[in-house]
Amino acid sequence: MKLVIAIVHDEDVHALLEELTTHQFRVTKLATTGGFLKAGNTTLLIGIEDEEVDKVMGIIKNNCESRDSITTSPTPVSGATGMFIPFPIEVRVGGATVFVVDVEKYVKL
Repeated sequence: MKLVIAIVHDEDVHALLEELTTHQFRVTKLATTGGFLKAGNTTLLIGIEDEEVDKVMGIIKNNCESRDSITTSPTPVSGATGMFIPFPIEVRVGGATVFVVDVEKYVKL
C-alpha cells in the first residue's frame, strides 16, 4: 500500500478532486499555505494500492498545470531596516509536488 501526498495550488484542486472521486479514490483534503509566496495550497492525502500509483499520478498530472504569474516580491522576514519597496516578479505557480511513500500499516476503525 502507498500514501500519495500531493501539494496542489488552490486553483487546480477542484478539478483534481472531481476526477479522483470519479475514479473512486478516497481523498483527505488539508488546507495549507506555501512558504515562499505565502499563497493558499491544498495538500491531498490519498491511500492507494501499489498498482494504482501510475493512474493517480496521471490524474494529478492532467489536472495540475504550472503557469507563470506576476506577484510582488516577498517582504523580508528579518534584518530589514528602513523602507522596503516591493517589486513585481514573475514566478511559476500551479502544478503539484507529489510524494509517494510506503505504508507500513493501515487500520480503519
